[in-house]
Amino acid sequence: MSLAKMVGKDFELPEEISEAQLREVLVRAFEYLVEDDFPKLVQILYRADVDQDKLKRLLESAENSSSGEVIADAYIARQKAKLEIWNKYSKS
Repeated sequence: MSLAKMVGKDFELPEEISEAQLREVLVRAFEYLVEDDFPKLVQILYRADVDQDKLKRLLESAENSSSGEVIADAYIARQKAKLEIWNKYSKS
């Protein structure tokens, strides 16, 4: 399974997308959700199992990044970790 395919569960994305493009799309999506659909943002982050306390600390300490960038980076990191675990145990 690819990162784009995993993220595609929450967002409509082409499967052939680079990680940089994926991050850009997610930054814009999360910026929109923060402003216009906060309940959906919370639902997506909950489903992805993004640690709320860690995210809160990251948002509070982010000086040169937008909230969309911080959330996108945390979301991508969590999805990568899940993908790594999935790949490790699916090959056994």
